Amino acid sequence: MSYPIKKEKQKYNYGDYLTWQDDERWELIDGVAYNMTPAPSRFHQKISGELFYLIRKYLKDKPCEVYAAPFDVRLPKKNEKEEEIDTVVQPDIVVICDKTKLDDKGCIGAPDLVIEIISPYTGPKDMKEKFFLYEKTGVKEYWIVHPTDKTIMVFKLGKNKEYGKPAMYSKGDKIEVGILPGLKVEVM
Repeated sequence: MSYPIKKEKQKYNYGDYLTWQDDERWELIDGVAYNMTPAPSRFHQKISGELFYLIRKYLKDKPCEVYAAPFDVRLPKKNEKEEEIDTVVQPDIVVICDKTKLDDKGCIGAPDLVIEIISPYTGPKDMKEKFFLYEKTGVKEYWIVHPTDKTIMVFKLGKNKEYGKPAMYSKGDKIEVGILPGLKVEVM
């Protein structure tokens, strides 16, 4: 597995990000730029579509909203100006229950649920950098979906503001979505 291509400048911010061409997808984590092209595989997109559909159907007439990539999630560290934010990610699926975090550009602040579907191209970043990023910024529930293994790891933010040991699910198991009471997702 390899990391996505990185831009060759020391650090970038959201102001820089907004000037980049639309034919490539990028993420910034602590100012480091990661190229998210090429597009995900067909199987990746099938899983994303199914999860999005189940969550969207459940959320009908409920206050939370679900979005699928590409969808910018800006994660400020303090009260820096928007263009100075140095972390902008595009998770495969996000659920946001605080509508004040939503604007025309996407989300500013931690979503309640983030789902990342592992690919050989993004796997190491999803399992390391993004794990610590989501934990640090307060994402309540983080799912890592392994399509080839047909497994899902679910991390939940504890009272100590850290992810504990993940709950592991495999084909046939049903996952109760912690932030969405009553929603169960079967691992296919």
